[in-house]
Amino acid sequence: MRKRNLKYDRNIDVSAYDLADGLGPGYDDAPASARMRRRRSDAEPGPRSRGRMTEEARARLAAEREAVEADDGPPTGYRWTTWDDPGGHGPEPYPSWLVTDLGAVDTEFGVLKTGKEADVFLIQRGVPDLDGTNGTNGTDSTDSTDGGAGGPSRCLLASKRYRSADHRLFHRDAGYLEGRRSRRTRDQRAVENRTNFGRNLIAQQWAVAEFDALSQLWTAGLPVPYPVQHLGTELLMEFIGSADGQAAPRLAQLRPEPDQLADLWRQLHDALVLLGRNGYAHGDLSAYNLLVNDGELILIDLPQLVDVVTNPQGQEFLRRDVKRICEWFVARGMDHDLADADRLAEEVLEEAGAS
Repeated sequence: MRKRNLKYDRNIDVSAYDLADGLGPGYDDAPASARMRRRRSDAEPGPRSRGRMTEEARARLAAEREAVEADDGPPTGYRWTTWDDPGGHGPEPYPSWLVTDLGAVDTEFGVLKTGKEADVFLIQRGVPDLDGTNGTNGTDSTDSTDGGAGGPSRCLLASKRYRSADHRLFHRDAGYLEGRRSRRTRDQRAVENRTNFGRNLIAQQWAVAEFDALSQLWTAGLPVPYPVQHLGTELLMEFIGSADGQAAPRLAQLRPEPDQLADLWRQLHDALVLLGRNGYAHGDLSAYNLLVNDGELILIDLPQLVDVVTNPQGQEFLRRDVKRICEWFVARGMDHDLADADRLAEEVLEEAGAS
């Protein structure tokens, strides 16, 4: 006689298995369909399976995490110092004005400059006061009081943030990036094809390139902002300006008297010669990329620093730089014989060993 298949028999009476109040004596013999349909009592623990989190549980977990972070975080609108974050630090010894205390808080005070490739923000890094206040209200940049580790309690920084792939304009990458190749084939291919991923990589390359350039030039004694650190596409550097957060003017904004014009020309000449002695040209020099702080000329915007020896276009970039800046000085009254672009270019190339 053929046995019935209990598993698929819909007419079977399962009441005989006494499953109403938990595991009855016939549980082991009950068909699988009956065991699966058994209801769990309220006193029984729930299943232990690793199911997906419900939206409610996910929101509750996120709220708990935010609460923990808020308890251990700086006041709203601030961030803890990034000094201990992964990334490069500027050359040692660190300047005496720089706050390196890991308990410091960064406060953003707005935009200093906007550009096609990056925006520059004013940041104050300050050590919270002992009375519980954050110590960052106001913009007194070089307070020399003890910040808890024998250093200053506050300093002003310029935060240069290269734009994302959606907004950045890579209109002049090729000549400057010549020779800068990634060790990873996938990354290099993305850069060459200008994918979103590749464009973000280029933005990071520009930040690192400017940080490296500033580090090298600062060490060589050139008048450039001190590079504090770089974090991805963000570059933190010395703020050039007054203690109350007023940025130094660009050379293009000034109308110098003859004596001041002559002094600024001397400073520029010496800076370009020293730059050439180290083998470089600025690559994008103009009166807009020079600051004047208390009469001192400062070179800025250096991500495109060009090696005049190894870069095939190096000498072309140098001559363009010199021609452009000499024209500005001549237009402001400098004697053409003194601000001779060809003669200055040859002097710089000779210092670089490329003439």
